[in-house]
Amino acid sequence: MATENTARTGWRSTILVPVFVPAVIIILLLVIGTISNPSLAGKAFANMLAYVTQTFGWFYMLAVAMFLVFITLVAISKWGNIKLGPEHAQPQYSFPAWFAMLFSAGYGIALLFFGVAEPVLHYAEPPAGAAETVDAAKQAIQIAFFHWGFHIWAIYGLVGLVLAYFSFRHGLPLSMRSALFPLIGKRIYGPIGHTVDIVAILGTMFGLATTLGLSVIQINAGLNYLWPAIPINHTVQVIAIALITGLALFSVVAGLDKGVKNLSLLNMFLATSLMLFVFLAGPTIFILETFLQNTGAYLNNIVERTFNLQAYVRSDWIGNWTLFIFGWTIAWAPFVGLFIAKISRGRTIRQFVVGVMLVPTFFTFFWFSVFGETALYMILNEGYTALIGYVQADNAIAVFRMLEQLPLTSIVSAITVVLIVTFFVTSSDSASLVIDSLAAGGIANTPASQRAFWAISEGVVAAVLLLAGGLNALQSMTVVTALPFSIILMIAALGMWRALVIETHRDQTLEQLHVRSSGAASSPWKKRLAGIVEFPDKETVSQFIMDNVPAAMRRLSQNLNEQGWPTKVEVDDEICRAYIEVEVHKPDQLDFLYEIRLREYERPAFADPSNAPQSQSDDDEPTWFYRAEVFLQRGGLDYDVYGYSQSELISDILDHFENYLQFLHVSPNVLPWDMAEHDEMLIDKDDEQNDKNDQNGEGADSGDKQEDS
Repeated sequence: MATENTARTGWRSTILVPVFVPAVIIILLLVIGTISNPSLAGKAFANMLAYVTQTFGWFYMLAVAMFLVFITLVAISKWGNIKLGPEHAQPQYSFPAWFAMLFSAGYGIALLFFGVAEPVLHYAEPPAGAAETVDAAKQAIQIAFFHWGFHIWAIYGLVGLVLAYFSFRHGLPLSMRSALFPLIGKRIYGPIGHTVDIVAILGTMFGLATTLGLSVIQINAGLNYLWPAIPINHTVQVIAIALITGLALFSVVAGLDKGVKNLSLLNMFLATSLMLFVFLAGPTIFILETFLQNTGAYLNNIVERTFNLQAYVRSDWIGNWTLFIFGWTIAWAPFVGLFIAKISRGRTIRQFVVGVMLVPTFFTFFWFSVFGETALYMILNEGYTALIGYVQADNAIAVFRMLEQLPLTSIVSAITVVLIVTFFVTSSDSASLVIDSLAAGGIANTPASQRAFWAISEGVVAAVLLLAGGLNALQSMTVVTALPFSIILMIAALGMWRALVIETHRDQTLEQLHVRSSGAASSPWKKRLAGIVEFPDKETVSQFIMDNVPAAMRRLSQNLNEQGWPTKVEVDDEICRAYIEVEVHKPDQLDFLYEIRLREYERPAFADPSNAPQSQSDDDEPTWFYRAEVFLQRGGLDYDVYGYSQSELISDILDHFENYLQFLHVSPNVLPWDMAEHDEMLIDKDDEQNDKNDQNGEGADSGDKQEDS
């Protein structure tokens, strides 16, 4: 319900005030509080982080293991064939473009920072056994595999899958609040949903700002390595933040297709080229052998490592490494998961899981084998032990110190700096798109000015915290937020499982029925033709919904009530949505729900055959048309009832009600996820007054806005 609180000034705005304003205020207060006394804030948040990891470390590991098991089981089950969207939907992006975007937004920059540093650090200080030995080298790479393998992408994948499923399959907003729908139902549009989105904005903002602030140090180190005249200081780092923010601003204003996608493809080209260079210039055979050996060892020991908390040998290692990385990933999951969901409409669940988990994981394994094993080979076989000291003194310089032992050092190091910058820009503009969508209640198409505001804000927050020395404090605070969010994810996974069970029973029921495939099948042919070639505007469709749907629903409701089937009709003028709900007063049964929703689609190029096609410039705003679509408990049916008479609407409702009764007969024990809460979510309204309100149709349900890919 984003537009019910939309602030409108002289320019088009989709701001959801109850989310936008508190988020901005909290960001300002936290930044001011942190920079006023960074040492005190750092100490307080560090103590909080230590307490959480020591007390709830077991829960972090258990939760991540459950996420991995859940997403794997869903993918290999019969549910893997379910599409994230209507059955006819096709993926919006090619697989290379899709993979490039999810990888760049996910953790492409982490590979550049940790690809050399982490294996060398584990080799020098392993969690168990003697340091700087062959066994320590084996263990170092396998630990890196574990930290950046299936578990990381299971976290991102679960968030993305839940959001994509409930948004594209059930018509909910593409927003973090939708993950709570199985728990609280339609109250996600109220204060609880606003709070969840605010927390997601804060986690994304501070996670991105702290990472940006801390990682420009690597850019500064690389520039100083290439050109010693460039000093390592805050001035250079702030300038780097400004340049990255400027590039991100240009990309985010260009939008997802023109900006983020093209930049992500550039990232993957540069990253793959750099990896192949090191692979060929380094110990190629050694890399291939260790890649296969360590991958096998990882798969063989994955269960043991997943539940290894070093319970018998207490140390800070597990908290400083495994729990910190997993907690940081969970804290980042709203950003990365929502972005992955945003670009995944039209893919099946199985395609989604394979693309999100298998491909990035094995790419990551090969990356660590190329960079990490090359560094360890130099230490073990070429006597380059000085690399250990370089890395321990400054993690940011690790990759450059390794590259200096290979040919074309200056050129390759310069390309590495460029790649770091482009990865930062991609992360920044991806985060800006996500935050802007959250602040607009899930609206996908927001004004460029709003996206620009968040891109600039990220750079400003990063620069201020860098100068004040408060980055580490907020980084610790962000990781602590992973604890409550992991609980939300477990609830969301349970809700999705129940939704999938209900969808399976519904499909089995429909196989036994001979019903119309859509409400349009019985319409007169002239009306059907008009529905095919017309592309009505928002006001026209809104007016149709508010003038015709409630009256038809009330006529049917009255007759059902007279025959002993208690019903309620709710008309929400503000979001131009009317629906009828038949409450079957039988304990523990799924209620019947029939909704008509206003939905927005981009107007196709063939919409006006009388005019010659005109190319749309990059600056042109897209034009939209609207449909009155049917939604049931299980989600959208993707057909339009605009233009139906009241009798035709009643007939369509009865068709689905008949199917519903057959569904209860065949599957009497299927329960809804929110049955206990359901009666509380129904609010009686003055139906006659609602018929008169909002005739201009300004309040389309923002959660239902979706571009027709």
